[in-house]
Amino acid sequence: MQKIINTNCFRWIGVLLIVSACSTEPRVVEKSDVRVAETTRVYVVRQGWHTGFVIPSSIIQSRIPELASRFGNTPYLEFGWGDRAYYQTSDKTFGVTLRAVLWPTDTIVYTRAIPFEADLFFTGSKVETLCLEDRAFALLVSFIESSFYRDEKGEIIFSQDGLVEDSLFFKGTGEYYLFNTCNTWTARGLKSAGLAVSPAFKTQAGSVMRSLARNMPEISTDCEAQLAAAVNQHTIPNASLLAYPRR
Repeated sequence: MQKIINTNCFRWIGVLLIVSACSTEPRVVEKSDVRVAETTRVYVVRQGWHTGFVIPSSIIQSRIPELASRFGNTPYLEFGWGDRAYYQTSDKTFGVTLRAVLWPTDTIVYTRAIPFEADLFFTGSKVETLCLEDRAFALLVSFIESSFYRDEKGEIIFSQDGLVEDSLFFKGTGEYYLFNTCNTWTARGLKSAGLAVSPAFKTQAGSVMRSLARNMPEISTDCEAQLAAAVNQHTIPNASLLAYPRR
């Protein structure tokens, strides 16, 4: 009997490992010769159990013109990825939550216009600031771009308006499930940018932020100057005006 139980345990462990290796889209973007102009400041934002990115808008808007037409000249865009049904509803019932976790489901990309630096905008959230060199930032942008599903014309597909002002949802690539969550997506983006962050089992926001804290790239003098200039340029807004729903 003990032998049968042990055999079954090993079988279940094998199934879990196989499932965790499946549906890994959007995939980590490998190093390439893609380049942009300069060192770029980006942000990883934790809101509740969810993590995502805030990046300067110009490069990705040039690659996805629909974002430029919908968001105009906003200096930053926030991006998140997750289960289509759960992410797009304010009525997060137990059934919707359970389905998102247990069954592979369709995904969505959340996009929001951010008017200034994320560490000053998201005053009630955990924000980590990264200064990425040319190639690292280009690879992160490529990863985010690959998260959008495109139709036969190569255009991204609008899904619905977001739950907060200046936000929209678009059809995503890949499937969402227990081992492929919004936080796994963030970890893949960080790995794409060259950070030593493994996406494996990064299903919770805390695991992503802890791994990021252990593997933060060294801040350059140029980046420190950028951060100081950003702080001097803005006064910290009233947090009550920037209330953001926990997702």
